[in-house]
Amino acid sequence: MPCTTILVGKRASNDNSTMIARTDDGHFDVKKLVVVEPKDQPRTYKSVISHLEVPLPEEPLRYTACPSVDRTHGIWAATGINAANVGMTATETITSNPRVLSADPLVVYKKARKRGEKDVPGGIGEEDILVLVLPYIRTAREGVLRLGKLLETYGTYECNGIAINDENEVWWLETVGGHHWLARRVPDDVCVIAPNQFGMDGFDLDDAFGEQKAHLCSADLREFIAENRLDGNQGGRFDPRNVFGSHSDQDHIYNTPRAWFMGRYLCPFSHRWEGPGAEYGPESDDIPWALVPDRKVTVEDVKYLLSSHYQGTDYDPYIHRDTGKRGMYRSIGINRTGVASVCQIRSGVPEAVKGLEWICFGPTTFDALLPVYPNAAKMPAYLSAVTLDVSTENFYWSSRLLATLADPHFAKAVQPLDRYQSAVMTRGRQIVREYDRKMAETGDFALAAQANEALCRMAREETQKILNALVLTASEAMKDGYDRADN
Repeated sequence: MPCTTILVGKRASNDNSTMIARTDDGHFDVKKLVVVEPKDQPRTYKSVISHLEVPLPEEPLRYTACPSVDRTHGIWAATGINAANVGMTATETITSNPRVLSADPLVVYKKARKRGEKDVPGGIGEEDILVLVLPYIRTAREGVLRLGKLLETYGTYECNGIAINDENEVWWLETVGGHHWLARRVPDDVCVIAPNQFGMDGFDLDDAFGEQKAHLCSADLREFIAENRLDGNQGGRFDPRNVFGSHSDQDHIYNTPRAWFMGRYLCPFSHRWEGPGAEYGPESDDIPWALVPDRKVTVEDVKYLLSSHYQGTDYDPYIHRDTGKRGMYRSIGINRTGVASVCQIRSGVPEAVKGLEWICFGPTTFDALLPVYPNAAKMPAYLSAVTLDVSTENFYWSSRLLATLADPHFAKAVQPLDRYQSAVMTRGRQIVREYDRKMAETGDFALAAQANEALCRMAREETQKILNALVLTASEAMKDGYDRADN
């Protein structure tokens, strides 16, 4: 799926938390947020797309997931946090090149063509990964190792990037061909920006095959690179993006501009992004994968970036004047987003509530980001009771409706939308602060479910108000509006 990912290291955030965030940009995929209890986790996983069966370990952990409501093509669990306070977002679709894919082909499902032949299962993919990994890990590093073993055993039918975080570490794994992979621990003081391209622009193979402090990879990656002459002449520096990634004209319209906008926001002073002498432009192939931000990054910053449409530039599709560049690049905030999430693992709070999952359904430019506690027995119906029918009874469809109403009337809707998004964030933080204190004082962490109900009541109230306002705005702008005085 074409998505956008942002990773925030512990010392890069304003509150010493780690964050992994992603927009899940399916084809208008209807999503919900649920809690999966250990008794409901299968003991054998069956993939719909690749027809693969994978035996699963005993004693899974409880975890949250954002599955597709329509299960025709599988679960597509997308994002979640487990009972051990490990977060995961899967996956960011990335790019590769023929040199890699010919040497280690993707493992695709092959249906039998003749009587007597058997179907050949494919590998694992975005449909499967979160369910196969998140319930069985207690640290982010464990998650990388488990996923790496699955990739080596079963292969994959697509190129993906996956983020996993715990209280202290953020890891990013990228697949290489059908069976190979590499992963880096994100340095604590940086943010990573990943817009549907192979991202890592540096990797320490000596560490990966030595102490493994911050680099991990498939067991034979070094031999794979050498045997297929993939590294080329890099002057002694190994750059995975150049070796394993792509550099196409389409990247310059679809991918690199998103990295440019995110970098421009995170580092407005330490790098030059525009004008004469700019270090990086929207079509630059060398925008860094990781950047030390010029100031500490907040959840609000992450939401702003995941909602962005090149505001403040000539590329904004909503800009009034015709700059000749309006809408020429693919925005981060996009119409077909099903869910965007921020998996935040916090420090300085009790173990049971270290995880906080921020959820935004629908197009992020218009919709609000709501925090919930993942460590609860179930999610409120406002988040979990979603069907394929449009309704204002849940957060998904209410969010999709308000975006549909606002988009054609952006100039009139943008200020009410800003107030709505700020209100949900502000009141959401107030409720979280209140229940953080209550749970720390009483030790009653069952209050997390009560907190989630309070958060959803607030979100429903604020969302109903903005829907009321937008219906009026859209109605006033209808083409069949006339008055007797019109002439």
